[in-house]
Amino acid sequence: MTQIHRRRLLQLSGASALTAGPITSGLGGLAGILASGRAPAYGQATTLHWVRWSDFVPSSDVLLKGPITEECQKALGIKLQLETINANDIQARITSAIQSGSGPDIIMGLNNWPQLYAKSLADVSELAEQLGKDGGGYYDICKIVGTYDGKWIGVPWCVGGGLVAYRKSWLAEVGFDGKFPANWDEFRTAGKKLKANGHPIGQTAGHTFGDAPGWWYPYLWSWGGKETEADGKTVVLNSKETIESVKFAVPLWKETMDEGGLAWDDTSNNRAFLSGSISATNNGASIYLEAKKKPDTYQTDKGTPMKDDILHARIPAGPGGQFNLPGPFTDMVMGYSKNQDMAKKFLAWVHSKPVFEEWFTSQQGYTDGATKMWESDPVWNIDPVMAPFKDIPTGGRLVGYAGPPSQKAAEVLTKYIVVDMYAKAIQGMAAEDAVKWAHDELVKVYNG
Repeated sequence: MTQIHRRRLLQLSGASALTAGPITSGLGGLAGILASGRAPAYGQATTLHWVRWSDFVPSSDVLLKGPITEECQKALGIKLQLETINANDIQARITSAIQSGSGPDIIMGLNNWPQLYAKSLADVSELAEQLGKDGGGYYDICKIVGTYDGKWIGVPWCVGGGLVAYRKSWLAEVGFDGKFPANWDEFRTAGKKLKANGHPIGQTAGHTFGDAPGWWYPYLWSWGGKETEADGKTVVLNSKETIESVKFAVPLWKETMDEGGLAWDDTSNNRAFLSGSISATNNGASIYLEAKKKPDTYQTDKGTPMKDDILHARIPAGPGGQFNLPGPFTDMVMGYSKNQDMAKKFLAWVHSKPVFEEWFTSQQGYTDGATKMWESDPVWNIDPVMAPFKDIPTGGRLVGYAGPPSQKAAEVLTKYIVVDMYAKAIQGMAAEDAVKWAHDELVKVYNG
């Protein structure tokens, strides 16, 4: 695989020699990544504050907070203060830090959030371009959300996304043996039978960062609905296609879903699935990975490991096509930070292949790399149940479609306007009125 050029990485890391060989396991396993021929650039450990989400793969956070944090100080002389918080709390943290002009040096941005804060972020173009080049090129979605006004405002880290996790035995009981419903009519048919059997489908229509937009945006697109024209300015949400999607969503919800999902966050469906309360849900791979990690804890009603009864499938297709919503993760260096140079040196190190590979392997396929070199990583050959996640970066659209995932589109996302359009209809508002409300809200954002 391609690796970051030795000379360039040394310039960015402040070290004078690099050992790029394989990393061994254990706490000392990362020690050979950067070997300095002189004292570190920072004579005494200098603190760098990095805020990330609390990962749905806990072992990845253990790795970052343990071996990687320890080796960061050895290799760079940087004391890494890694803080993990609930993803739904990150935006409030960013806003507070920008307003006060102080706070974390690096903050993880999800989806197209970097566009919201573009003018408050440091230019990381040189670093991002080099990492992208040496990684075989970024996916378009990473470049689109990570650049603004011709410059990089963040360094792409990885790409997440959801597929439908489902209990294959329960689907087989309602006539879908060895397959998942291919379209919305089949999905509704299967879901009605599943709910009648006490195994409803579970999805959220609440204000939560991942699972709600990850379901409702692809659902909208599958019917042919869209937010704007390609110019990213002309709002066209109020269309026949969107109205039809809302009309279908109401009985789909009532006939097939756990109706408590109106109040769910990104953890609720995980708990419901693992407890056996629901039969399917659109989610990242965390449900399966948790069941796989604890086969004696999570079992079927027949006393067998639940992990052996889980498969993944794409959200069904509609008249407009079949899509997912990839979720780029981007490391943003904050413009107020007095440690911008240090932050860039750290990001060069932690994004380098030897370090990132340790983290990527710990994800077990929960996320894809931001560059295309990771498509051929051995992790994808380990477990066929995880293999479908490999196609997440190329199988979907970004919010704002048919326009770009701009600042305006990011504002619409964070205000949950599209999600609320469906939630209002589910709670009794006429489809036409719910769509008109959402359309008018979009006009306020895009023309404001």
